Amino acid sequence: MTGIKATSLERWARDQGRAFIRFDYQGHGASGGEWADGSIGRWRDDALAVLDQLTEGPQVLVGSSMGGWIALLAALARPDRVAGLLGIAPAPDFTERMIRPRLSPREIDALAREGRFIAPSAYDPEGYPITRHLLEEARDHLLLPGPIPLHCPVRLLHGQRDADIPWRTSLDLAEALSADDVRITLVKDGDHRLSRPQDIALMLQLAESLV
Repeated sequence: MTGIKATSLERWARDQGRAFIRFDYQGHGASGGEWADGSIGRWRDDALAVLDQLTEGPQVLVGSSMGGWIALLAALARPDRVAGLLGIAPAPDFTERMIRPRLSPREIDALAREGRFIAPSAYDPEGYPITRHLLEEARDHLLLPGPIPLHCPVRLLHGQRDADIPWRTSLDLAEALSADDVRITLVKDGDHRLSRPQDIALMLQLAESLV
């Protein structure tokens, strides 16, 4: 929640006189718990707890990468509370679409014997533990190929140089959504983080279009 996208959104919301809340899932950032103990369902429940206990009225949900998947799941669970959704390089079903197809024989063996392996990451020198529980539990929350029965306006922002989540994921997501008001913005030279000043400006324009 201390990343440039979240903090830029907060500044923009304050300037607009709008309420805003950002939070870290269990095992992320400032929140307690271990990342390895998490799961898609548990992180969805974190989002729902924030939505239910700390907000009132219609909300615009914003999620980046895995947060885009969580935002979709939260919106499906609370459709009457969600006025719009903004996904930034959204990664629905990344456990099945990106992790499983790339597993090496060594990683498959580690999952079978130890229940986890450490995946290298460009964002954390220590890498991320990928657990058998994460992969198996995530199958209860897969969304693609749809249909995804959401009817609120949705905006998707994706870089075409995203090395982590292929930009065509946003095309698949747009096709699967039941909503008619779905728009995709592609940034030809954008990477997965989409954190450059011009990317942030686009994100804020899309947020404005939803509120």
